[in-house]
Order: sequence, then structure tokens, then C-alpha cells
Amino acid sequence: MLLTDALLLDYKRCPRRAFLNVYKNSEERDPERDFLLKLRQESHNHVATVLAEFYPDYQKPQAPHQDWETKAKETEALMQQGVECIYQGALLLSDFQAWDLLSQVGVPTQSERLSLLGTPHLLIKRPGISKFGDWWYSPVSIQLGRRPKPEYKLVAAFYAQLLASIQGVFPTTSEVVLRRQNRYTVDLLEWLPRMRETLKDAVQMLLARREPEVFISRQRCSLCHWYSHCYALAQSQQHLSLVPGVTPNRYEYLQAMGVDSVASLAAACPTNLGETIGREVAAQLKQQAQAIVEQRAIRKYNGFLDIRQTIPTTRIELYFDIEAEPERNLDYLLGILLVDRQANSEHFYPFLAENPEDEGLIWQQFVAVVSAYEDAPIHYRNQLHRKHSTLYLYYKMNPNVMLYVSVRPRPNHR
Repeated sequence: MLLTDALLLDYKRCPRRAFLNVYKNSEERDPERDFLLKLRQESHNHVATVLAEFYPDYQKPQAPHQDWETKAKETEALMQQGVECIYQGALLLSDFQAWDLLSQVGVPTQSERLSLLGTPHLLIKRPGISKFGDWWYSPVSIQLGRRPKPEYKLVAAFYAQLLASIQGVFPTTSEVVLRRQNRYTVDLLEWLPRMRETLKDAVQMLLARREPEVFISRQRCSLCHWYSHCYALAQSQQHLSLVPGVTPNRYEYLQAMGVDSVASLAAACPTNLGETIGREVAAQLKQQAQAIVEQRAIRKYNGFLDIRQTIPTTRIELYFDIEAEPERNLDYLLGILLVDRQANSEHFYPFLAENPEDEGLIWQQFVAVVSAYEDAPIHYRNQLHRKHSTLYLYYKMNPNVMLYVSVRPRPNHR
């Protein structure tokens, strides 16, 4: 078995995804979505920018991308030569015993020998002593995020461990280059133990072929290529994660109470539920489950004043929503539903930024439409702790606009 940095990253984000990538037929995967393809292109552009600005004189292995063994040999040959910067190198460790972890995970059979592969964006030559001479190499990852996410640090530690096995000395640094060329140095003393623990768990799961339980998380799962597969399984099981608001913690609480399906949640005693997860959350989850079981919309009451009593009904009303990428500080989709009550008609205006540079353009398009209906109220549903800047910026610029925000309270994490 070949355990790659990409597979370890998948395991960190979702163990089930890693399992399916190894053992399921790839033909069952969903087609890649346009948004993912767009992110991949942006990531490629980001890498190219970093290379051009900081490492223009790199060298790289010539072996094809799929020929990992040859590519790893070429990478080590470049390290032996003392090349200053290696791009798209491959770090291959065929003897997993070098990490002293086989005793913890169980020695695999001969047909299941385990190799580890890492493909850092860059390997940078540093002064020091290694098996190559008076130099050693440290890894650099180039990531599209604005913040150093835990998974970035985990993979950076994975590269450091592989390098230690290949060059005979641990790199003292492992670096991540983020958006806007912000650099972050990973604390290897903290992240090497975490990485080894995660690696051990991943190896145990994969070698034992233990398929993790399905759990549908709307934000995390929506872009996964196994979403349709997992969603169909969750539906067949009437899994509790199908109920909006059932987080992993709440799922554990519900299971401990004997509530193990959507139907059992819909029929559960609200008093008992409220004692465990809070009355308000219990009422919301039970109502969501009832709506799923009965396959009908149920008007939600949450104890707040009915917002409709405070909003005037006018001929033209605008209903607004935003899709955003908070990590990139980007509002990429502005949607306005124009309701004409006199004509009994509706019209939807989607303003999509195909590229981050188009965010200003869709702002102007949004302003143009909204400004044409100065007397129309704007309805927006949001949470107290999440305010989108686009709508509030327009509101501040136009103090006479009628803006009605239907507020959802911050979830009660007990």
C-alpha cells in the first residue's frame, strides 16, 4: 500500500474519504465540480507566482508524475548534487520500520507492505551536516489559504519526517507559504507527535479495512467527490446527520439517549432531549426531523417575535443572500430575489464573480439593481455572529434603505 501526503490530508479532514479513495471503485465518484477546478487553477497560479518571485532558479526531477520510484531517485540525486532549490520533488520511504511505528500498528503482511510518499512543493538547501555533505534540505509547502490550517501543519511535519529518514538529519524548519506570500514556520516539536499519531490511526484503519461510519456535514461534504455515495448510504440508514443542526457532539449525545435515526429523533420526548442538549436546540432538531419524516415544510418558531409582524408588505420586495469564502475574504455570489406582489411574479438576479478580481464588478451590479427599487425592503436572514460586509456596506452607504435582518441565534454548543 502507498500512503501519500494527499491520502494523509484526506484522513485528517475525513477518515471515510481516505478509506473510499483506497478501497472503492473510482468510477463511483462524483464528477469534479467547477468550483474545485477553479480552486485548483488558482492554486497553480499561486505556486507559479511564488516560484517566479522567490525561487526562479529551481531544478526538478524529469520522471513522469506517476512514476514515483524514479522521481524519488531523481530527487535524491539532486539532493546529493547540492541543488539549491528542488521543485516537485518526491520523498519515498519504502521501509516503514524506520519510523518505529510498525510495532504500534501491527506488521502488515507481505502483500500489504506499506510505503510512504510525500511531494512537497519545494526542497530548499540549508547549511549544516547530513549524509549528503555540509548541507541538508527543508520542505516548503505553498498553500492557497490565508491562515496556517492544522492540516497544512500536519503535512509539513510529514515532509520533515520523510526528509529525516532520507538525509539522515531532521530539518529544523518546515515552512508554509500562504496567500499574499505570507510565510509560516511550523513548530515541529508540537506537530511531529501529532502527525505520527494521525499517521498511526490512518494506517490502522486502512490495513484493517475498517470503513468509517458515514456522517453528512453540509459544509465539509458538499465538495467531496464521494458525496453522492455517502448521502445515498445515509438516506438508506436514515442517519441522524441528515438532520440540519446535528453536529458530531450532538450526535454522540443523541446516541447515548438511544436516539439513533431520524424517525426516532422525530418521535423523541422533547423534555428528555432538552435536559441533554438544551430546550431550544432540542425543539429545533426535533422539528427538523419531523419535517424530514413527514416530507413537508414546517414553519419554524424559535421564541423570537415573528419578524413578519415588524416588516411592511410592499409591492416590490427584495430577498437577498450571499455565498462567500471566509478564508479568502471573498463574496463570490450575490443573489437577489425580486418579488412583485402586484404582478404575482418573481425574478432572480445572480451576480457571480468568476474570478476574485470580479468581486468589485458584482458589487456594482448589485448596487445598480437595488438602487432601482429604493422603496423596496431588503430581507436578509443571518446569524448574530456572522455579518457579511457587502450588505452592511450598502446599508451604511444608503441610510434610508429599509433593511430587515431575520436573526438566528448563535448555536448552543453544550
